Amino acid sequence: MGKAGRPPLKVVLIEDSPLVRQTLGDVLGELAGVQVVGGAADEHSALELLQHQQPDLAIVDLELRSGSGLGVLHALARTPERFGWPRAVIFSNHGQPLVRERCFALDVDRFFDKATQLAELVAYVRAAASG
Repeated sequence: MGKAGRPPLKVVLIEDSPLVRQTLGDVLGELAGVQVVGGAADEHSALELLQHQQPDLAIVDLELRSGSGLGVLHALARTPERFGWPRAVIFSNHGQPLVRERCFALDVDRFFDKATQLAELVAYVRAAASG
């Protein structure tokens, strides 16, 4: 249990780069009230992980080893109950306006640019964990 008996914020990382996934997992895992419960590098594995873990938050990269982050977002939007109704945020280098628009149309909560917004992503997760 986290602060005030609250269960930890369960987070999954959907990211094709093992280095980014590991680094982000390490950083987020150090936050109070956050539990990184898994990572996936492709769309199929991501959907299996989301269904199995039923996380509170999915951090999704748009470019995956196979499939895409948009495919993951489509599945989350189509059948959110299958995955436990997680919030989804994007952490990607592909932040063109049309791409962002498509993501927000699929109920993405926030869009973070990998190159410049790691600190903002960490602050978002910290705030989500503290309620």
